[in-house]
Amino acid sequence: MVRARATKSTPCIIGVDFGPGKREATAVMGGGGTAGGRSVAAARRVQPAEPDRINLDSPVLQDDLLHRVDEDSRRLQENLERRAADDRLREEMARQNFAGPLYRNFEHELARYAHSVLRGWMYTGYVFQLLAGRRFRLHASETELAELAADSDLREELATMTVALALPRFKERALVGGGWTYQGGASLPTYFMGACLYVFPNEFRRWRAQRLRWRRQDWNETVTRDPDHSQTTNPAVLAAGNLRVADHLGQLSPREAAIVTMKMDGYTLEEIAETLGEASVRAVEGVLYRWRTREKELISKGGYE
Repeated sequence: MVRARATKSTPCIIGVDFGPGKREATAVMGGGGTAGGRSVAAARRVQPAEPDRINLDSPVLQDDLLHRVDEDSRRLQENLERRAADDRLREEMARQNFAGPLYRNFEHELARYAHSVLRGWMYTGYVFQLLAGRRFRLHASETELAELAADSDLREELATMTVALALPRFKERALVGGGWTYQGGASLPTYFMGACLYVFPNEFRRWRAQRLRWRRQDWNETVTRDPDHSQTTNPAVLAAGNLRVADHLGQLSPREAAIVTMKMDGYTLEEIAETLGEASVRAVEGVLYRWRTREKELISKGGYE
């Protein structure tokens, strides 16, 4: 759950609360706060902790049961208050036609908050768990997860593009169009993070396709620059265990080259089909099968001598 409340000195404050026993991260919006300068480490904690182990055979103490009821009641009340504050904030922005200093400040601070949270979710890989829960067919390979964790610039780029594309849609559909309501159960920041999750898959696929083009270009340049030079220093080719493939990529159709390249780079058939928009995994298997068959025929005829 996320809260947003408006005050006279601070237009909006956002906090994140994922429930009992779970981690929390907050970002202050407006009033000269420093939310945008918070470290990414804080945002990394915006995900559920491991659930507590429950012994079903142990007795439930009355005090524990009352405590849980009190906690649930308190959180429910807090959620209602947060959404009520969001509703008042939205009404005030609507009276100003979602323009002017109040809305600009709200949008700017909401963007800073979402940017920080997205970077944290990418660092831990939690964003893909959230997407899977929403039935998005987006699966990151181990190599991609490692790259997201190691490359701060990559997380910056993906978060920036995701937020930039989500903001106008959020304004049009959630605020102006009335998609967000007080009765819906989510606060404005929570609703916006959901909007970001709908944008992120396309941005991630765009980066993945670009990464694939760069890898193919690197291989092609290696072959073109020095055909007589040993290619055994190319890690991707070494991993494939087949040095002739890099030379042969230029003779394949763009579709075949993309599939073969991704296979050499360690992607699964499912990931290849999803990334390249193939109709099915069987379609990818068919391309690889026909390619291997031609390779064997060329070898048997001395085509690589």
